[in-house]
Amino acid sequence: MVSQIIFVILTIVGVGLFAFNAQKVIRNIKLGKSANRSDKPQERWMVMLKVAFGQTKMAVRPVPFLLHLVVYLGFVIINIEVLEIVIDGIFGTHRVFSGLGGLYNFLIGSFELLAAGVWLACVVFLIRRNVLKLKRFSGVEMKTWPKSDANYILITEILLMSAFLLMNAADAKLQSLGASHYTAAGAFPVSAWLQNLLPNQIDTLIFIERFCWWFHIAGIFAFLNYLPYSKHFHIILAFPNTYFSNLKPKGQFSNMDSVTNEVKAMLDPSFVPADAAPGRFGAKDIQDLSWVNLLNAYTCTECGRCTSVCPANITGKLLSPRKIMMDTRDRMEEVGKNIDKHGAEHQDGKALLDDYITREEIWACTSCNACVEACPVNIDPLSIITELRRYAVMEESVAPASINAMLGNVENNGAPWKYSPSDRFNWSEGN
Repeated sequence: MVSQIIFVILTIVGVGLFAFNAQKVIRNIKLGKSANRSDKPQERWMVMLKVAFGQTKMAVRPVPFLLHLVVYLGFVIINIEVLEIVIDGIFGTHRVFSGLGGLYNFLIGSFELLAAGVWLACVVFLIRRNVLKLKRFSGVEMKTWPKSDANYILITEILLMSAFLLMNAADAKLQSLGASHYTAAGAFPVSAWLQNLLPNQIDTLIFIERFCWWFHIAGIFAFLNYLPYSKHFHIILAFPNTYFSNLKPKGQFSNMDSVTNEVKAMLDPSFVPADAAPGRFGAKDIQDLSWVNLLNAYTCTECGRCTSVCPANITGKLLSPRKIMMDTRDRMEEVGKNIDKHGAEHQDGKALLDDYITREEIWACTSCNACVEACPVNIDPLSIITELRRYAVMEESVAPASINAMLGNVENNGAPWKYSPSDRFNWSEGN
């Protein structure tokens, strides 16, 4: 009964703490402006099934796709076993689903093969990051915590899978020795190779099995509560993020109601715009972005695919789309902490633009959408860059000289060039 009470307390604390931290994340996302992403539900479900569940955009790079698929399937399927662990922990049973017979043996055997696959994939991922040092895992934004975060998760998954396999190995050996309470059930194609490494004393085997059982379930609860502080929150957020993807053609800018009303009033003097609260043009801080932008920031996996295909970054410019998303998330976290400490009205004198993202970064962007196309979970860094640019141009009238010249030419000549419309076809004379 003591172990059951401890387990129930652990479960309540683990789930409750996760709910508390998740609520803060949701609060931070809601700091953004409203955006309508409830249209075309059938198409949105299909996008989520294809991109989040099917991981179709990962397949562009076959090797990491296969490795990630193993980890993904392992994470989803092996956690079915967590249901049995929870029931056993609460009621003091052991392998409560063993009555399923052959199906149970198939499930446990499948879990072991997947666990071995996850273990191997995580080792390969560690080697790719720390030995081979692939370029897309580096960058000015991938120092200290972001770099360590990935390693912590991979090492944790290796330890959890090791504990799972060692637990099964000890369990299987206890079954063969006829230990009481250890029901003969399950198939152990992987952990069977570990049994010869274990002692034959029943008391020692029970200690190993129980230690690994507790380590496995406690590690899962610890991992769950680590997610809100980690880039690996994409494990959960990838699904809503892909559902709320932008379904419009890539590169199609959103219109601002205030500007649209002005244009309509100029074209039609009888036009009467609907009352609308005055708002800021573009975005200076996270509150000016939409909640979809902020959800994107929390969903970023920091995989670097966006930055690796960015033409500005490739040519040595300061822009890194991954850094744009990470900076947005960091600023959002800072604002959230300020709200917790000082209240919702607190102003810290900082902003996303300039304090986190520089002008050089936003103007280096070519608006090519390569980053949007490359993201495996449909994150859109360009929409954030566009809103920051809008603020700089429309609120501050601050832009590079070439941009100002182009805007002036559009206003005066109806085209980006400095030539009068009447001289536009002079080049054809004499041909």
